[in-house]
Amino acid sequence: MGTMPEPKAMNLRFPDPEQRAAIAAAAAQEGVSLQEYILSAAYARATAVEQRFLDGFKESMTRSGAAFAAEPSSTDPSPEQRAAEQQARAELQQQKRGQAA
Repeated sequence: MGTMPEPKAMNLRFPDPEQRAAIAAAAAQEGVSLQEYILSAAYARATAVEQRFLDGFKESMTRSGAAFAAEPSSTDPSPEQRAAEQQARAELQQQKRGQAA
């Protein structure tokens, strides 16, 4: 089996020289290379997006959990209502069968 190829260096071309200078100055102030500064900024942005998604997901789960934890009488039909629905469904099925014949 072959070995993994050496990673290629990141191509750091900037169309705007002022933008490159600003990023290079920020990297120097942090005491890291330009490449490391850009990668850490990209990682921070990606994890911030991930955290926003996870926060939204947790809120959704909380709302769903609250709905499922509600009093059964407020979410579930009563036995009488359920029986009436089943009877109505059966009558509809009978009507459909009668029309199909």
